[in-house]
Amino acid sequence: MRFARPRRPEGPDMTSADGSRQSVKSLFKMLEVLEAFSSSDPELSVVEIARRTSLPRTTVHRIVDSLRSVGFLEQDASRDRYRLGLKLFELGGNALTNLPLYREAPPFVDTLAKLTGEDVHLCIFDGAQMVFVNRRNQVARPHNTVITMEASPCHSTGVGKAALAFQSEAVIERVIRAGLAHFTPNTIVEPKRLRAELAAIRARGYSIDDCEHEPELRCVGAPIRNSAGRVFAAISASGPSRRVTPERVPELARAVMTHAELLSIRLGYEPSSQKPEAGFSGKHAGSDDEARHPSSATKTPTE
Repeated sequence: MRFARPRRPEGPDMTSADGSRQSVKSLFKMLEVLEAFSSSDPELSVVEIARRTSLPRTTVHRIVDSLRSVGFLEQDASRDRYRLGLKLFELGGNALTNLPLYREAPPFVDTLAKLTGEDVHLCIFDGAQMVFVNRRNQVARPHNTVITMEASPCHSTGVGKAALAFQSEAVIERVIRAGLAHFTPNTIVEPKRLRAELAAIRARGYSIDDCEHEPELRCVGAPIRNSAGRVFAAISASGPSRRVTPERVPELARAVMTHAELLSIRLGYEPSSQKPEAGFSGKHAGSDDEARHPSSATKTPTE
């Protein structure tokens, strides 16, 4: 006598495991749609999103409608194109201001600015570019406050190269594949040359933006580590090249590296007891995605 095999529940009656898997797949598809937008392509149509994500057009249309209904996407007047919504900006701002780095950094940024007499920038590496967390400018300028989620490239800035140098090969390759934009005659746009520059940064512990992002602006940066020793941010001091001369770079580098380490310690990093993580043979090389999450402050630096 044969027994009929029980039918697998479908639709609303599917098992919780199946439901969880389906929910995760849906979330990943939504994330793919959101990541299709960029600073160079702020508005996209459903067809363009489908092409970039390789998702069916009907699926993209359904996801876009859902994201628009919760404020993650906005529709233009013609109703043919979409852009990221202000709700994402709000959530990103909340995430940024709740970071331990955001709370702990101001005294270090202020002290470094006073000590060097130069502009100081503090940024987080988001996996592709640097996002500003704090800055102090020596000369007052219009809107001289941090613009939440303002970003800068990795390959042409002091903070960017200081953070990128300690990421995994996979992350560096991803940044290179995204394109090395040309900003000044000094910008490094050749992948082989950039890799050599990053190796030099790992060896000496600091980066130099030699008028590579803005003409006549030289910058020195150093990496910031979390409690696991992974680089997730960087700090820099920059000024006019007539003042920040090549001869002055070593002096600035010592100050920048000292403050970067003190801030890292404030975030729980213990230089004497930690070993380099997987990645580069250089000290404290980071992993692909984990290098972006600082831990809560556990120590107080000696300033």
